Amino acid sequence: MTKAQFLKSSAKERAQYLFMRHPLTILFGYIFVFLGGMCVFPSLEKPKEHSDCVIALVVHVILLVLITFFLGWGTLLLLVLIPFTIAGAIGSYLFYAQHNFPEVSFYDSAGWTYEKAALESSSFLATNRAMAWFTGNIGYHHIHHLNARSPFYRLPEVMKKLPELQRPKKTSLHPRDIARCLSLKVWDVGSQRMTGIKLATQEA
Repeated sequence: MTKAQFLKSSAKERAQYLFMRHPLTILFGYIFVFLGGMCVFPSLEKPKEHSDCVIALVVHVILLVLITFFLGWGTLLLLVLIPFTIAGAIGSYLFYAQHNFPEVSFYDSAGWTYEKAALESSSFLATNRAMAWFTGNIGYHHIHHLNARSPFYRLPEVMKKLPELQRPKKTSLHPRDIARCLSLKVWDVGSQRMTGIKLATQEA
């Protein structure tokens, strides 16, 4: 939402919006983002159109039941719930931060272009080599949006060879940057920047 949209919205709409962007929602992304947002809700809204979501949800539930039945609750906790919760939290935050960071820019239909949206509304999330490997170079998000057909393993090469891509808008996994990203909630059209709720309502 823009700041103006948020201020005009109802209490229910504000609560739903802030819930989706709350740190705890991101922390439990396994439930709220991946199971809920990508499987349950699409399956309930349009089951025929999202048959892949239905299949994924059914297979997931069957596996959970089988693991619990044959191997017990302890195995379910250690084999599925804890690892999936950690992976879901990391995955949810990575996607959140790469479109919700201090230097992000958004444009209305009059000023929007595909290239500007890719390079200015997506971040380069700087990570070490190990994290880059584990996440499939997801940090090169601006290049991915510029050309989604570029294989993940060639994204660093693309950035290295094209000078135009070497000055991206950045964020990182440093605790300071994480805190800054999580504090940003709405787009302030007037100042052309993301801002927190407290600041947005105070300035209003």
